[in-house]
Amino acid sequence: MRDLATALVHLSAVDPDIARVLAEIGPPPPRTRPATFATLLQIITSQQVSVAAATSIWQRLRAAGFDRPAVFLDANEAALRAAGLSRAKIGYGRAAAKAVSDGALDLAGLGDQPLKAAHDTLRALPGVGRWTADIFCLFALGHGDVWPAGDIALKEALRRLRGWPERPSAAQTDIESALWRPWRGAAALVLWHYYRIEVLAQRHRQKGMAGR
Repeated sequence: MRDLATALVHLSAVDPDIARVLAEIGPPPPRTRPATFATLLQIITSQQVSVAAATSIWQRLRAAGFDRPAVFLDANEAALRAAGLSRAKIGYGRAAAKAVSDGALDLAGLGDQPLKAAHDTLRALPGVGRWTADIFCLFALGHGDVWPAGDIALKEALRRLRGWPERPSAAQTDIESALWRPWRGAAALVLWHYYRIEVLAQRHRQKGMAGR
């Protein structure tokens, strides 16, 4: 993300909970990816599956060379299914690969467009909803005011951050995120960082209790 340090200063000033978390665990690591077909396919692969499953599937796709649009288009469905993709995701991947190969979609060029224009272009692709477009715009295009409202980890991190008894809905996180404009993407990075550390700490505590 562009100007992450500036964004964190702003977030700390407007939100005491964010300031507290940053003081406790430090800033989030930068998370950037190239604006390529491979990145878009990896995000599509991650839709509605666990991190572990997405990582395993992606490793198989890369090992077979399916992260390149021409290779993906030439691959038969059985090979893609064997790598772990559903039929629906194969269709989404083929649509994206064809658009890139035909020159109809310039993923790198989206970085020169305003956020809404880039987001709308991505969402015009089959299988690319708000979450997928948000993640690409945040990690690959570096837009700072992206908020992936439906992300489960963000919902849980926000619940823990605020001390809420229940996990918020996507609509509730959208409302809450207004405080962080124009750096909602940086807030998402902080919350993912917080979530990973909190989950790891909880697992260590549970293992410790189980070992007694």
